[in-house]
Amino acid sequence: LMKRFYSSSVSEDLGCRRGEFSRKHYGSVELLISSDADGAIQRAGRFRVENGSSGENTDYTPGTWHRTDVHLENPEYHTRWYFKYFLGKVHQNYIGTDAEKNPFFLSVVLSDENNQRVPQYHSILWRKTGTQKISLPYSPTKTLSVKSILSAMSLDKFEKSPREIFHPEIQKDLLVLEEQEGSVNFKFGVLYAKDGQLTDDEMFSNETGSESFQRFLHLLGDTITLKGWTGYRGGLDTKNDTTGTCSIYTVFQGHEIMFHVSTMLPYSRENKQQVERKRHIGNDIVTIVFQEGEESSPAFKPSMIRSHFTHIFALVRYNKQNDSYRLKIFSEESVPLFGPPLPSPPVFTNHQEFRDFVLVKLINGEKATLETPTFSQKRQRTLDMLIRSLYQDLMPDLHKVNNMLNRRSFSDVLPESPKSTRKKEEARQAEFVRLGQALKLKTTVKGDATANLATTSFCKKEPWESQSFCSNFPHEVVCADSWGQSLLVSTDAGILLIDDGQPSVQVFDKTLQIKQMHVLEALDLLIARTDKGKDSRLLVFRLSAVQKDIETKQIIRSKYDCRENKLERTKGCHLYAINTHLGSELRIVVAIRNKLLLVTKKYNPCNSLTSSSLLSSSESPVEEFQYIREICLSDPPVVMTLVDGPTGDSDNMICVAYRHQFDLVNESTGESYRLHHVETNKVNFVAAIDVYEDGEAGLLLCYNYVCQYRKVYPFNGGSPLIQPSAYDFHFSWNQVPYAVVCAFPYILAFTTDSIEIRLVVNGNLVHTAVVPELQLVASRSDIYFKATAAVSGSSDGSSKEMSSRSSPQTPTAYEMPGCPLSSVEGEVPCKNLYKIPLSNLVGRSIERPLKSPLTPKVITTTTSSGIASLPVTHSLSLSRMEIKEIASRTRKELLGLLDEPIPKTESAQKQKKAPRRQSDPKQGAVRSTSSDRIISSSFESYSEGCHLSTSSDPNTLANREESSPSSYPFQLISLYDEDIIDLK
Repeated sequence: LMKRFYSSSVSEDLGCRRGEFSRKHYGSVELLISSDADGAIQRAGRFRVENGSSGENTDYTPGTWHRTDVHLENPEYHTRWYFKYFLGKVHQNYIGTDAEKNPFFLSVVLSDENNQRVPQYHSILWRKTGTQKISLPYSPTKTLSVKSILSAMSLDKFEKSPREIFHPEIQKDLLVLEEQEGSVNFKFGVLYAKDGQLTDDEMFSNETGSESFQRFLHLLGDTITLKGWTGYRGGLDTKNDTTGTCSIYTVFQGHEIMFHVSTMLPYSRENKQQVERKRHIGNDIVTIVFQEGEESSPAFKPSMIRSHFTHIFALVRYNKQNDSYRLKIFSEESVPLFGPPLPSPPVFTNHQEFRDFVLVKLINGEKATLETPTFSQKRQRTLDMLIRSLYQDLMPDLHKVNNMLNRRSFSDVLPESPKSTRKKEEARQAEFVRLGQALKLKTTVKGDATANLATTSFCKKEPWESQSFCSNFPHEVVCADSWGQSLLVSTDAGILLIDDGQPSVQVFDKTLQIKQMHVLEALDLLIARTDKGKDSRLLVFRLSAVQKDIETKQIIRSKYDCRENKLERTKGCHLYAINTHLGSELRIVVAIRNKLLLVTKKYNPCNSLTSSSLLSSSESPVEEFQYIREICLSDPPVVMTLVDGPTGDSDNMICVAYRHQFDLVNESTGESYRLHHVETNKVNFVAAIDVYEDGEAGLLLCYNYVCQYRKVYPFNGGSPLIQPSAYDFHFSWNQVPYAVVCAFPYILAFTTDSIEIRLVVNGNLVHTAVVPELQLVASRSDIYFKATAAVSGSSDGSSKEMSSRSSPQTPTAYEMPGCPLSSVEGEVPCKNLYKIPLSNLVGRSIERPLKSPLTPKVITTTTSSGIASLPVTHSLSLSRMEIKEIASRTRKELLGLLDEPIPKTESAQKQKKAPRRQSDPKQGAVRSTSSDRIISSSFESYSEGCHLSTSSDPNTLANREESSPSSYPFQLISLYDEDIIDLK
């Protein structure tokens, strides 16, 4: 026990380090200079150079970037809302002008277009500054008004109140507005450079490429003939061969990509500058430069290309010795950060992984470039012109229309139409839907919309996929925290300790109501805030004492057994916070109305754990805490976070949120400094998350739909330097979260029915998972949540297309044991506890998880055929070698290749007495033998843990004997992680 508490938890260590990140993984900005053939200096400006390492000798090593996850940022099947949710469906569109007399459009639809069929309101606000999208929960008892929707989008004052537009043709105009966000298809330049070529004229004059260059082109895509080409052409001539006869084309995750290859574009011997080639590649935002030669030869620099349009260069080198590719990225200084960051070193030996990485990097790069001032200002001018023109065309018609429907402008947004005009409204809606569906089909056929489901996401295991932790959990959860591989949960039935696959153990009875808790394994402490109002207190327990009570199965503690565990002066507290990065001491700040109480506990890692574990369980750690000071605020804080200073000596801060502001309070002096003021009428504070970029403090301030990143610079005489910085950024969630969790490189927002996953470094959307009746349970290390369905890694981009097969977000039977996949109407679906391992999100593998406070339960299962399977420990997952050993053993057993005979069970002996039935090729009936049933029983044992199975036989294995399927052989494939067992 002493040894277990002396070693800190690996998962807790990850939880502490998850607040560290560095933008140096995305390159450093350099002034790049080169000289042309005449020796003249060429300046290309400042570029951010990514080469897979920071290039600095420093002891600081971020602990979260050992694996790179490759994701498309802001994928169209998550961001093109009007095409996905609105077009071809009954919805409402409004027009109005704000207080500055700028016109705007609002679109609202009630839709259940997600894999869990959860009804949600989707709203889009079209303004000259861009589009704003929010999702609002649907309630059958609470109606939603247009005014409340606009208020949620921070639009409260109008010059003209919104009026509804009934013309079906408005769908075409709004689709054009959405297309201003950027094209769904891409064109990238590919420039071939021989060894020693240092100018663009030399590179563009290469008539042909080398063999390695041809293999690289073959890796990128397929060679297509341009004449008569009907797909996306990327500006190339498909009629008269004026831009060459062939090109390279591919489709990647629903996006069509045309490559402008320099050696395939027309070559002119008379024109040394090769204007025809530069006309295409020079006007591409992103260009790949394939450079021959050794690493020691002069490398490519963006200053060698004279183009004001190209913002990103991807330098690719091929190494014949180890058959690998090396990648280097140059991004113009104004381009925002985009992922994925390059691995260190940026060398790829797996060619398919290299292709996927390059295409994702280039697509994300072009999207990021569109946010630079050069492109965003042009897009804003275009959007403003389109909105004003549309407003002028529609307003005269709206004034002429005088019917009862216009009274719906501020009425409830309902899918039903008024009864007085039911027939007329139904006819209008039918025409509205018909025109929208025709427009959607036309857009899809033209190739201006991505495929509904990303082609590579169906079988790809995403880091946010959840695991079933506890099925059919009947209690209401108040709060929880992880303890090793277990979960300590405060419920309406008391405090329970839950482990995967084991019965829950009651630790405290229901008289002790814990509202907030922290399990600190390294300090052998349990901190809890109990009760509410004036009776609330802060309690501290020794984990070793709690552990001893569990092991000896002594009487369950009640509220009255915890009198010695109360911290003094904490009566009436409504909130507390601790420092997440445990250093020389544990700091606790307790909020009692508008007063902050600072309490500390000295931390000595050498002897504190060993000495505390030897103490009697009756002894309380209360005496080890000391009161430091009291700080008064103007209002009671709603959110509170401790920020560690760089020295820890009189420069630690407390971030508090109250009224309409976030303030920083100095722990030593009590002085407060304004960090951020919220310019809205209503504020819903969510969180203030402390993050540390390269060791310097920063804060993610989350409120309403907004998440702001504010960097707090080094302290000057105890005062933080708070000022606007280029490092500051903000982004908006699509739905108001009630909790936000950081797990670098991701930030996850939890709402009542969804998890929205973005990247911390730039706020770009990666994935949105719809999870019905979602409740976040714990998140300090691994993330635990309660819901009626799990989180799948596949995209929810397809709803109707996938529903006929297997919905990517519908959990399979093993994910929800004891819970039906679909409940009968009127029946309350059971809720389960799920777990998202932090190690999957942050990219570090835990070699040996910490032991659970509960004794691990090792089960050896025996199949019906007498074959004993490997022991299954519920707290540990099988390794890849164990999976392959099971796969090999299963194959040999089922095919009869093992030396030892298979023991015969009673069921097998009965099957042997049954007459063997052979297959009759004439009648086409498959007749089962006794060995079929042995294979079936063996497979049931070894298929435990598979997450997907498919069969070429329309009948199930259990019904095979009773039915007469077709004559082709039965085949069942089960997927164990990435290993495939083929059972015939």
